[in-house]
Amino acid sequence: MVRKLTPAERLATADKDLLLEEFADQSSWDQFLVEQAVFHFGQRHDEWSCNDLRDVLPELGHGFLGAAINALRSGGIIAHTNQTVPSTQANTHAHRIAVWRLTDKGRTIAAQRAACGQQGRAA
Repeated sequence: MVRKLTPAERLATADKDLLLEEFADQSSWDQFLVEQAVFHFGQRHDEWSCNDLRDVLPELGHGFLGAAINALRSGGIIAHTNQTVPSTQANTHAHRIAVWRLTDKGRTIAAQRAACGQQGRAA
């Protein structure tokens, strides 16, 4: 049986121009796309919450947001800042949600991906 890649491994090896066939090979490609979106958002913002992400994700991605956050957290890519903010989602009645940031591991993966992207453009 083939071992499933961790979120860190998927992010470290993901090519920015994935083919549709590669997405089809993913057992949960919707979650994979949302993980990529969260990681990308985290590279551009010091701290964020799901409120921020819901504003930029298509409606389909909202259902995968919690799973993507948990996968990235358990993979050591993002970490809780020990801060919370009220949810802006109407059905949550403003309950508190976590504020997140990239970890050192997440920033290292981002730097490696950026370096690979620059090498590809130079070639």
